Amino acid sequence: MVAEDVEQPARGGKGNKKKGSLWRELPIMIVVALLLALLIKTFIVQAFYIPSGSMENTLQVNDRVLVNKLVYRVRDIERGDVVVFSGVDSWKDEVDFEEPSNPVTGALNWVGSLFGLVPTEKDFIKRVIGVPGDKVQCCDGQDRITVNGVPLEEKAYLFPGNKPSTTPFEITVPPGRLWVMGDHRQVSADSRAHQGDPGGGAVPIDHVVGRAFVIVWPFSHAGVISIPDTFSQPALSATAALGSEAPLLVGAAFAVPLVRWRSRRRRNR
Repeated sequence: MVAEDVEQPARGGKGNKKKGSLWRELPIMIVVALLLALLIKTFIVQAFYIPSGSMENTLQVNDRVLVNKLVYRVRDIERGDVVVFSGVDSWKDEVDFEEPSNPVTGALNWVGSLFGLVPTEKDFIKRVIGVPGDKVQCCDGQDRITVNGVPLEEKAYLFPGNKPSTTPFEITVPPGRLWVMGDHRQVSADSRAHQGDPGGGAVPIDHVVGRAFVIVWPFSHAGVISIPDTFSQPALSATAALGSEAPLLVGAAFAVPLVRWRSRRRRNR
Protein backbone atom coordinates (compact mmCIF):
# COMPACT_ATOMS: atom_id res chain seq x y z
CA MET A 1 0.00 0.00 0.00
CA VAL A 2 2.86 2.34 0.77
CA ALA A 3 4.42 1.74 -2.62
CA GLU A 4 1.14 2.50 -4.36
CA ASP A 5 0.64 5.72 -2.40
CA VAL A 6 4.09 6.93 -3.40
CA GLU A 7 3.71 5.97 -7.06
CA GLN A 8 0.40 7.69 -7.72
CA PRO A 9 1.61 11.28 -7.11
CA ALA A 10 4.63 10.56 -9.29
CA ARG A 11 2.39 9.58 -12.20
CA GLY A 12 0.26 12.64 -11.72
CA GLY A 13 3.34 14.82 -11.81
CA LYS A 14 4.45 13.34 -15.11
CA GLY A 15 1.02 13.92 -16.62
CA ASN A 16 1.05 17.56 -15.59
CA LYS A 17 4.50 18.00 -17.09
CA LYS A 18 3.33 16.55 -20.41
CA LYS A 19 0.31 18.83 -20.48
CA GLY A 20 2.44 21.84 -19.66
CA SER A 21 4.95 20.89 -22.33
CA LEU A 22 2.16 20.56 -24.93
CA TRP A 23 0.81 24.04 -24.18
CA ARG A 24 4.31 25.48 -24.46
CA GLU A 25 4.94 23.73 -27.79
CA LEU A 26 1.55 24.56 -29.32
CA PRO A 27 2.43 28.19 -30.23
CA ILE A 28 5.68 26.97 -31.80
CA MET A 29 3.79 24.37 -33.84
CA ILE A 30 1.33 27.02 -35.04
CA VAL A 31 4.15 29.37 -36.05
CA VAL A 32 5.98 26.58 -37.90
CA ALA A 33 2.77 25.59 -39.70
CA LEU A 34 2.18 29.19 -40.79
CA LEU A 35 5.78 29.55 -41.99
CA LEU A 36 5.53 26.34 -44.00
CA ALA A 37 2.21 27.49 -45.47
CA LEU A 38 3.79 30.84 -46.37
CA LEU A 39 6.74 29.16 -48.08
CA ILE A 40 4.44 26.84 -50.05
CA LYS A 41 2.20 29.76 -51.00
CA THR A 42 5.14 31.90 -52.10
CA PHE A 43 6.96 29.36 -54.24
CA ILE A 44 4.84 26.30 -55.07
CA VAL A 45 1.04 26.26 -54.75
CA GLN A 46 -1.44 28.85 -53.51
CA ALA A 47 -5.13 28.54 -52.72
CA PHE A 48 -7.48 31.22 -54.06
CA TYR A 49 -11.06 32.10 -53.25
CA ILE A 50 -13.42 32.92 -56.15
CA PRO A 51 -15.46 36.01 -55.17
CA SER A 52 -17.28 36.78 -58.43
CA GLY A 53 -19.18 35.08 -61.22
CA SER A 54 -16.89 36.23 -64.04
CA MET A 55 -15.63 32.67 -64.71
CA GLU A 56 -18.96 30.85 -64.40
CA ASN A 57 -19.75 28.07 -64.98
CA THR A 58 -16.16 26.86 -65.02
CA LEU A 59 -15.62 28.48 -61.61
CA GLN A 60 -18.46 29.48 -59.33
CA VAL A 61 -18.73 32.01 -56.54
CA ASN A 62 -17.15 30.67 -53.31
CA ASP A 63 -15.10 28.03 -55.12
CA ARG A 64 -11.55 27.46 -53.89
CA VAL A 65 -8.90 26.67 -56.46
CA LEU A 66 -5.24 25.71 -56.26
CA VAL A 67 -2.80 27.67 -58.41
CA ASN A 68 0.46 26.13 -59.61
CA LYS A 69 3.20 28.76 -59.31
CA LEU A 70 5.98 26.58 -60.76
CA VAL A 71 4.43 25.45 -64.04
CA TYR A 72 5.49 28.51 -66.04
CA ARG A 73 9.11 27.92 -65.08
CA VAL A 74 9.06 24.78 -67.22
CA ARG A 75 6.64 25.77 -70.00
CA ASP A 76 5.15 28.87 -71.59
CA ILE A 77 1.66 30.12 -70.86
CA GLU A 78 -0.74 28.52 -73.33
CA ARG A 79 -4.03 29.60 -74.86
CA GLY A 80 -6.87 28.21 -72.79
CA ASP A 81 -4.97 28.29 -69.49
CA VAL A 82 -6.93 29.72 -66.56
CA VAL A 83 -4.50 32.07 -64.85
CA VAL A 84 -4.41 34.21 -61.73
CA PHE A 85 -2.69 37.57 -62.14
CA SER A 86 -2.19 40.75 -60.20
CA GLY A 87 -4.12 43.83 -61.29
CA VAL A 88 -2.48 46.24 -58.84
CA ASP A 89 -2.57 49.88 -60.04
CA SER A 90 -4.48 48.85 -63.15
CA TRP A 91 -7.63 46.74 -62.94
CA LYS A 92 -10.63 47.65 -60.80
CA ASP A 93 -12.05 44.97 -58.52
CA GLU A 94 -15.10 43.12 -59.88
CA VAL A 95 -16.50 42.92 -56.37
CA ASP A 96 -16.25 45.43 -53.53
CA PHE A 97 -14.00 44.61 -50.59
CA GLU A 98 -14.15 46.26 -47.20
CA GLU A 99 -10.80 47.35 -45.84
CA PRO A 100 -9.94 45.70 -42.47
CA SER A 101 -11.12 47.99 -39.68
CA ASN A 102 -8.25 47.19 -37.29
CA PRO A 103 -4.88 45.38 -37.21
CA VAL A 104 -6.38 42.22 -35.71
CA THR A 105 -8.96 41.97 -38.50
CA GLY A 106 -6.21 42.67 -41.03
CA ALA A 107 -4.07 39.87 -39.60
CA LEU A 108 -6.99 37.43 -39.68
CA ASN A 109 -7.75 38.50 -43.25
CA TRP A 110 -4.12 37.84 -44.22
CA VAL A 111 -4.19 34.36 -42.67
CA GLY A 112 -7.50 33.66 -44.43
CA SER A 113 -6.06 34.68 -47.81
CA LEU A 114 -3.06 32.45 -47.10
CA PHE A 115 -5.33 29.40 -47.07
CA GLY A 116 -7.79 30.63 -49.72
CA LEU A 117 -10.55 31.27 -47.18
CA VAL A 118 -11.10 34.92 -48.16
CA PRO A 119 -10.58 36.77 -51.46
CA THR A 120 -7.45 38.76 -52.12
CA GLU A 121 -7.88 42.40 -53.10
CA LYS A 122 -6.10 42.72 -56.42
CA ASP A 123 -5.80 39.21 -57.86
CA PHE A 124 -7.93 38.27 -60.86
CA ILE A 125 -8.65 34.97 -62.56
CA LYS A 126 -9.34 34.73 -66.31
CA ARG A 127 -8.82 32.47 -69.31
CA VAL A 128 -5.96 33.15 -71.70
CA ILE A 129 -7.32 33.70 -75.22
CA GLY A 130 -4.27 35.18 -76.93
CA VAL A 131 -0.52 34.94 -76.31
CA PRO A 132 2.17 37.34 -77.58
CA GLY A 133 1.98 37.82 -81.35
CA ASP A 134 -1.59 36.50 -81.68
CA LYS A 135 -4.15 38.54 -83.56
CA VAL A 136 -7.37 38.30 -81.54
CA GLN A 137 -10.55 39.68 -83.06
CA CYS A 138 -14.28 39.91 -82.42
CA CYS A 139 -16.05 38.68 -84.29
CA ASP A 140 -16.46 36.72 -87.52
CA GLY A 141 -19.70 36.30 -89.50
CA GLN A 142 -20.90 33.63 -87.05
CA ASP A 143 -20.19 35.76 -83.95
CA ARG A 144 -17.09 33.77 -83.04
CA ILE A 145 -13.86 35.18 -81.67
CA THR A 146 -10.94 34.44 -83.96
CA VAL A 147 -7.29 33.95 -83.07
CA ASN A 148 -4.92 34.34 -86.00
CA GLY A 149 -7.96 34.02 -88.26
CA VAL A 150 -9.01 30.71 -86.70
CA PRO A 151 -12.50 30.72 -85.08
CA LEU A 152 -12.85 29.47 -81.51
CA GLU A 153 -15.73 27.12 -80.68
CA GLU A 154 -16.35 28.13 -77.06
CA LYS A 155 -19.55 26.31 -76.13
CA ALA A 156 -17.66 23.90 -73.86
CA TYR A 157 -16.85 26.63 -71.33
CA LEU A 158 -18.83 29.74 -72.27
CA PHE A 159 -21.63 30.62 -69.83
CA PRO A 160 -24.97 29.38 -71.27
CA GLY A 161 -26.73 32.08 -73.25
CA ASN A 162 -23.67 34.35 -73.50
CA LYS A 163 -22.28 35.49 -76.84
CA PRO A 164 -18.49 35.24 -77.19
CA SER A 165 -18.48 39.05 -76.99
CA THR A 166 -20.83 41.95 -77.54
CA THR A 167 -17.86 44.34 -77.54
CA PRO A 168 -15.97 44.48 -80.84
CA PHE A 169 -12.20 44.45 -80.62
CA GLU A 170 -9.11 43.71 -82.66
CA ILE A 171 -5.63 43.44 -81.22
CA THR A 172 -2.26 41.93 -81.99
CA VAL A 173 -1.11 40.91 -78.52
CA PRO A 174 2.10 42.82 -77.70
CA PRO A 175 5.29 41.02 -76.63
CA GLY A 176 5.25 40.03 -72.98
CA ARG A 177 1.46 40.30 -72.65
CA LEU A 178 -1.70 38.16 -72.72
CA TRP A 179 -5.27 38.76 -73.88
CA VAL A 180 -7.55 37.32 -71.16
CA MET A 181 -11.32 36.92 -70.88
CA GLY A 182 -13.79 35.52 -68.36
CA ASP A 183 -16.01 32.59 -69.30
CA HIS A 184 -19.12 34.54 -68.18
CA ARG A 185 -18.63 37.20 -70.83
CA GLN A 186 -21.64 39.37 -69.96
CA VAL A 187 -20.35 40.15 -66.45
CA SER A 188 -16.59 39.83 -66.86
CA ALA A 189 -14.56 43.06 -66.80
CA ASP A 190 -11.64 41.52 -68.68
CA SER A 191 -9.19 42.67 -71.37
CA ARG A 192 -12.09 44.09 -73.39
CA ALA A 193 -12.85 46.60 -70.63
CA HIS A 194 -9.24 47.84 -70.54
CA GLN A 195 -8.54 48.57 -74.18
CA GLY A 196 -7.62 52.14 -73.24
CA ASP A 197 -4.92 50.94 -70.84
CA PRO A 198 -1.24 50.48 -71.77
CA GLY A 199 -0.99 47.31 -73.81
CA GLY A 200 -4.52 47.73 -75.19
CA GLY A 201 -6.05 45.62 -72.43
CA ALA A 202 -3.47 42.85 -72.57
CA VAL A 203 -2.05 41.77 -69.20
CA PRO A 204 1.72 41.75 -68.53
CA ILE A 205 3.02 38.19 -68.28
CA ASP A 206 5.19 39.15 -65.33
CA HIS A 207 1.98 39.90 -63.38
CA VAL A 208 0.83 36.28 -63.69
CA VAL A 209 0.86 34.42 -60.36
CA GLY A 210 0.28 30.95 -61.82
CA ARG A 211 -2.14 28.53 -63.44
CA ALA A 212 -5.34 27.40 -61.72
CA PHE A 213 -5.35 23.64 -62.17
CA VAL A 214 -7.91 22.18 -59.74
CA ILE A 215 -11.05 23.10 -57.80
CA VAL A 216 -10.74 21.76 -54.25
CA TRP A 217 -13.87 23.17 -52.61
CA PRO A 218 -16.77 22.57 -52.44
CA PHE A 219 -16.41 18.82 -52.95
CA SER A 220 -19.57 18.78 -55.07
CA HIS A 221 -17.79 20.98 -57.61
CA ALA A 222 -14.24 19.66 -57.22
CA GLY A 223 -12.32 18.72 -60.35
CA VAL A 224 -9.42 19.41 -62.68
CA ILE A 225 -9.39 22.63 -64.72
CA SER A 226 -8.29 21.49 -68.19
CA ILE A 227 -7.57 23.32 -71.44
CA PRO A 228 -10.58 23.08 -73.83
CA ASP A 229 -10.09 21.26 -77.12
CA THR A 230 -10.76 24.39 -79.20
CA PHE A 231 -7.30 25.67 -78.23
CA SER A 232 -5.67 22.48 -79.53
CA GLN A 233 -6.39 23.33 -83.17
CA PRO A 234 -3.08 22.98 -85.05
CA ALA A 235 -4.01 25.94 -87.24
CA LEU A 236 -3.76 28.29 -84.24
CA SER A 237 -0.06 27.70 -83.69
CA ALA A 238 0.71 27.15 -87.36
CA THR A 239 -0.83 30.48 -88.32
CA ALA A 240 0.97 32.27 -85.49
CA ALA A 241 4.29 30.71 -86.49
CA LEU A 242 3.71 31.67 -90.11
CA GLY A 243 3.01 35.24 -89.05
CA SER A 244 6.20 35.51 -87.02
CA GLU A 245 8.33 33.97 -89.77
CA ALA A 246 6.71 35.82 -92.66
CA PRO A 247 9.58 38.32 -93.12
CA LEU A 248 12.06 35.44 -93.25
CA LEU A 249 9.97 33.54 -95.79
CA VAL A 250 9.55 36.62 -97.97
CA GLY A 251 13.28 37.25 -97.83
CA ALA A 252 13.99 33.66 -98.81
CA ALA A 253 11.54 33.88 -101.70
CA PHE A 254 13.51 36.79 -103.17
CA ALA A 255 16.95 35.49 -102.22
CA VAL A 256 16.74 32.13 -104.00
CA PRO A 257 16.06 33.54 -107.51
CA LEU A 258 18.71 36.23 -106.98
CA VAL A 259 21.37 33.67 -106.07
CA ARG A 260 20.49 31.53 -109.08
CA TRP A 261 20.64 34.56 -111.39
CA ARG A 262 24.11 35.50 -110.14
CA SER A 263 25.32 31.90 -110.55
CA ARG A 264 24.16 31.83 -114.17
CA ARG A 265 25.95 35.14 -114.92
CA ARG A 266 29.20 33.76 -113.57
CA ARG A 267 28.96 30.60 -115.66
CA ASN A 268 28.27 32.63 -118.83
CA ARG A 269 31.38 34.81 -118.41
